[in-house]
Amino acid sequence: MTYVSSYYQAFSGAQKAETAANRICKVLAVNQENEQLMEDYEKLASDLLEWIRRTIPWLENRAPENTMQAMQQKLEDFRDYRRLHKPPKVQEKCQLEINFNTLQTKLRLSNRPAFMPSEGKMVSDINNAWGGLEQAEKGYEEWMLNEIRRLERLDHLAEKFRQKASIHEAWTDGKEDMLQKKDYEAATLSDIKALLKKHEAFESDLAAHQDRVEQIAAIAQELNELDYYDSPSVNARCQRICDQWDNLGALTQTRREALERTEKLLETIDQLYLEYAKRAAPFNNWMEGAMEDLQDTFIVHTIEEIQGLTAAHEQFKATLPEADKERQAILGIQSEIAKIMQTYHINISGSNPYTSITPQEINNKWDHVRQLVPRRDQALTEEHARQQQNERLRKSFAAQANVIGPWIQTKMPEIGRIAIEMHGTLEDQLNHLRQYEKSIVNYKPKIDQLESDHQQIQEALIFDNKHTNYTMEHIRVGWEQLLTTIARTINEVENQVLTRDAKGISQEQMNEFRNSFNHFDKKKSGFMESDDFRACLISMGYNMGEAEFARIMSIVDPNRLGLVTFQAFIDFMSRETQDTDTADQVMASFKILAGDKNYITADELRRELPPDQAEYCIARMAPYMGPGAVPGALDYMSFSTALYGESDL
Repeated sequence: MTYVSSYYQAFSGAQKAETAANRICKVLAVNQENEQLMEDYEKLASDLLEWIRRTIPWLENRAPENTMQAMQQKLEDFRDYRRLHKPPKVQEKCQLEINFNTLQTKLRLSNRPAFMPSEGKMVSDINNAWGGLEQAEKGYEEWMLNEIRRLERLDHLAEKFRQKASIHEAWTDGKEDMLQKKDYEAATLSDIKALLKKHEAFESDLAAHQDRVEQIAAIAQELNELDYYDSPSVNARCQRICDQWDNLGALTQTRREALERTEKLLETIDQLYLEYAKRAAPFNNWMEGAMEDLQDTFIVHTIEEIQGLTAAHEQFKATLPEADKERQAILGIQSEIAKIMQTYHINISGSNPYTSITPQEINNKWDHVRQLVPRRDQALTEEHARQQQNERLRKSFAAQANVIGPWIQTKMPEIGRIAIEMHGTLEDQLNHLRQYEKSIVNYKPKIDQLESDHQQIQEALIFDNKHTNYTMEHIRVGWEQLLTTIARTINEVENQVLTRDAKGISQEQMNEFRNSFNHFDKKKSGFMESDDFRACLISMGYNMGEAEFARIMSIVDPNRLGLVTFQAFIDFMSRETQDTDTADQVMASFKILAGDKNYITADELRRELPPDQAEYCIARMAPYMGPGAVPGALDYMSFSTALYGESDL
């Protein structure tokens, strides 16, 4: 028991020794780790503070740059600092604070006293230094932006100065030479006045440029106040501009005085030039207008028109003496000008500044006017004779037309009246109409004579005739209508003869038909309208409806004109009053020849009819296709219908 106890005691002692050793090692390890952390903190803090110390002077540097480019480079360097150099230091500062907190925690857990960094390396010291850094950054950035704005303003002012100075110098270029020219010494008054106007415009322009000069000086002053680096060259250029401006003002005043003196010397001669121009221009225009009128071609169509032109020409000739007096007065002004220039030894180059009309030109045009007057007299005389001849042609044509026109107008109703009021036999009526036609045809030479006169009128270019209302076109149309009407009337009577003979109508029946037709021809136009024809049928005892009347109208008026001619009326009445062949009657005859069959053969036709008539029927009859048909059977029913127009052959 003792042995065991002593063993356990010995074992417990060994265990304790081992435990103690482990604790010591652990403590030492912790201590070493803490010391390493302290060293790392001190070094990191020192590096960070050193970086801040070196950076702040750079951020506090306020040395200005002369150019915008240099200043923008500084701003770019600052941006590189913010983007590249500062972010790692921000991480270092953050790591430093993390390490410091971790170290303090470990020391507290190991019952060690808190870590106290070296003087000036506390976290608060670092934060203060960091705050100073950020404050310097803010101030540096604000300074750079303000400086950039200042340089931008300076660059703007400098560019504005250069621009305005260049514009002004370009404007003044050559102005001094221009103001010192002696161009007024050999100028006319109009030239002097033009130079004065031009000089006044220059003075106005000069006054307007006064503001630019003042602006240039003000910009130079502002550049000086803003300490522009190139102020000396700006000031020198500004001074040159101001000195030149003063010289331009003096030269301008000197030139004005010289121009005004010259103007007064030339005013007397100018008044004479002006008087000449005022009178020469309207006189020259009058002569040009006279020449144009005297040479103007004219077109007249009546005696009155040529007489009006002749009267106007006589009035013009009456103004020639006064015009010659005005010409001499204008030439006298030019002589007076020449006399003054010779007396006072004035040598002005050039012609009259107010007009290009010379005395020689006035004399030449005056001579031309005098030559044109007799030519115009001759042209008017010739035209007057031509118009007299035209008037004779008009009267000759009118005398004939005023007879022929009414004659044609009276013949037209006569023919209509003859057609309606015919008496005697149709042959008598036909002979009467042909005699009447002959009398009309015998009138043709007068129409031909009128055509000949009309041709002369056209060749003479005569377009109107106040002596007659009849034109050749009216006469032609009337004559053609007259011939057509009498020919048509004769043809109607001839057709009536054919109808009468073909249908055996007596003269008495024809007279009755004519009386009945004339009675219902209410308008006496030679036609019955549909209502008149209906009344005629009713008077003859027809009792018909609309369909039946329409059928009858289709017979008498196949062209659907709404009119019934006397010939159509006769045809209708003759069909109604006489026994005529019909399609049914012919069909019944063929049925007898066919032996009561509905068809007929070629042999039967050749046996019963003459050869030519048989062959005519065979060639035109269609094959029979009905019941009981045999080879060669022919359809006589459709053939009979076609003979009377009720179907096609």
